[in-house]
Amino acid sequence: MKKTLVLLSLCVLSFSCSPTGSEDGAPVPLETLEVEATVLGPGTVASFDGEEIAFTVHRVDVQNLVLVHGWMCDQTYWEHQAEVLAEAFGVVTVDLAGHGLSGSSREEWTTVSLGEDVKAVIEKLELERVVVVGHSMGGRVGLEVARLLPQTVIGVVGVDTLQKADNEMDPKQAQAIVAEFEQDFDTNCETFVRSMFGENADAALIDRVTADMCAGPGTIGVALLRNYFAYDVRGALQAAGVPVRCINADKWPTDTEGNQEYADFEATILSGFGHFLMQEAPDELEVALIDTILDIVSDEGPLKK
Repeated sequence: MKKTLVLLSLCVLSFSCSPTGSEDGAPVPLETLEVEATVLGPGTVASFDGEEIAFTVHRVDVQNLVLVHGWMCDQTYWEHQAEVLAEAFGVVTVDLAGHGLSGSSREEWTTVSLGEDVKAVIEKLELERVVVVGHSMGGRVGLEVARLLPQTVIGVVGVDTLQKADNEMDPKQAQAIVAEFEQDFDTNCETFVRSMFGENADAALIDRVTADMCAGPGTIGVALLRNYFAYDVRGALQAAGVPVRCINADKWPTDTEGNQEYADFEATILSGFGHFLMQEAPDELEVALIDTILDIVSDEGPLKK
């Protein structure tokens, strides 16, 4: 039933809000849009430092979503959502450097550099009116992309991320955690990943995601974890300059009021699930994503032609 509601929402959206609709309401074939230079399917682009970044174009439109995965994941984690969202929006998925099919020879691993990876993809495809949707660490990456491309990014949607901008960890405690991962990445990663699922998550899903994320490379995972603790979330929210919306699980509290001190911030909470909403609650997440993205688009006024 929920899947049907998602598809129904997308059908309504296609005729009422999508820039691919003609004046009489009939959908315009994708090939008639001015996107001839863009090839649907997988591609690569060099990031700012020459690192090869893999991406997949699911659809190109006037309104585009760039889906960004989290720490030690890859673009396949968005597989279900990409298919559904591409019924109404342009959709591009990305492998950040050090993940998936992208290069892993970068010397310095930071959230800022990952933002540059997404920027390179957006610029190569010449995307306009982009909403960056980021899971976990990808939400922070989305903030960086908004800062880097202020004329292009119109909103950031985080998925189980950015819960509390004022939540600062003691530096000594952060360093102790990083040291444990450095000493034994496999064991600590497994414990960490398994702890993030909801109580009712499928055991096979937990095993699959844990094995995938903890397969490494551990050196990159540790470097990004160290930077994660040092990252200035408050400053990033302030610098983004666009609406920031989150769709979070209730496993951890989201401080909406506190985050509003730094950005135009709102949150939708999905109850009873864990960190991996794309897999644990795909239908619920898709409904929330559509509502959230439409909210951002409507705030921007009529779609550009």
